[in-house]
Amino acid sequence: MATREREKSLKRRENKDKRPRAVAKYVRISSRKVKVVIDLIRGKQVGEARAILLNTPKAASEPVIKVLDSAVANAENNLDMVKDSLYVAEAYADQGPTLRRFRPRAQGRATRIRKRTSHITIILGEVKEEV
Repeated sequence: MATREREKSLKRRENKDKRPRAVAKYVRISSRKVKVVIDLIRGKQVGEARAILLNTPKAASEPVIKVLDSAVANAENNLDMVKDSLYVAEAYADQGPTLRRFRPRAQGRATRIRKRTSHITIILGEVKEEV
C-alpha cells in the first residue's frame, strides 16, 4: 500500500506545472484590493503588464510588481526562457490569515479591527509563435 502512494506522489511531481511562477505570502494588504490590480495585467505581455503596474496609483501595485519581477527572474534563470516571449498566464490573490486587533471605543467597549493579509501568485506562460 505504501508503494502505491509513493508512486502516486512521484507521478504528481512529474506532472507538476512546469511554468515559471512566483508567490508572495502574508502580504499585508487585503486580497480584494490586490485582485483589482491583478485583473489589469492578466493575459498581458510581461513588459506591458509591468508598464501598467508602474502607472497604477494603487497600493497593491507595488507588491504585484515585485512578484511579477520574481516570476520573470525565475523563468530566465531556472527555465532558460526569453523575457520577451513571456505573458501573464495566471494571476490570483488568495486570502491569508487575518490579524485581529482591538480598538477602544466609547463607554468602555472595544471593537475588533481586522488587518487582512493575502497570498499573491503569478504564473507566466510562453507565447508560441506560429509560422
